[in-house]
Amino acid sequence: MYRDYQLSFIDSQNLFTHVKETVLKYRFKIDLKKFNHNLIDPIKLTFDAAVYRKELQDIIESEILRQLDKSNTNYIGYFHQNIFKYMNADWKVQEKGFDIINEKEKIFVEMKNKHNTMNSSSSQKTYMRMQHKILEGSDITCMLVEVIAKKSQNISWAISIDGKRFCHEHIRRVSIDKFYELVTGEKTAFRDLCEKLPIVLEDVMCTLDQEMIKNSVFTQLQQISPNLLKSLYMLSFEKYEGFSNFKI
Repeated sequence: MYRDYQLSFIDSQNLFTHVKETVLKYRFKIDLKKFNHNLIDPIKLTFDAAVYRKELQDIIESEILRQLDKSNTNYIGYFHQNIFKYMNADWKVQEKGFDIINEKEKIFVEMKNKHNTMNSSSSQKTYMRMQHKILEGSDITCMLVEVIAKKSQNISWAISIDGKRFCHEHIRRVSIDKFYELVTGEKTAFRDLCEKLPIVLEDVMCTLDQEMIKNSVFTQLQQISPNLLKSLYMLSFEKYEGFSNFKI
């Protein structure tokens, strides 16, 4: 059950619901087939266990969590983007085109989780799309909003395309705290949300099954061989020459 999180810019029930929806998008189940989807490298895991002086089971668990985390990163993007539909009715979240728009203020937003998630080619493509958009009217503003930026900022986005530098006042590069301020009118809105987020997550997790992570990887590995290391090698190299009588 949610409580009053005392945030003026978002309703407590909406915040609880949005956080819960994000949690439920997480990937909780993994079996041996999914674990080995991209072919596990048992030689690397052997090195990792020896170099870091870890039990092989701990190394495998770390790899499982790494794979789960890789899938779940996208859902944090869902959290960051979709929360704005609960804050201010003027801000609309879109499935296609720009991520967030405010037609009243004529602001069009592309949101990225981290400042370095776009390579040079995708940065140029995004900038040119924004260039095209601002040609539709002198009062249009486009923004690249970064959740993890190098610093708090709301500046003109400068970029080089084919060796030529471009910079326009209506194409902005904005850190998430400044975007929250723009949407809510509150200077510390993003900080205030971050302070409450652990409490909201605690409330959400109390409503869910505490054994949500279903991991059958170890059980299935032991069906190949009681020796975990041998199981990993047999999983990846079973059809290689000589591995039918592999000993370790």
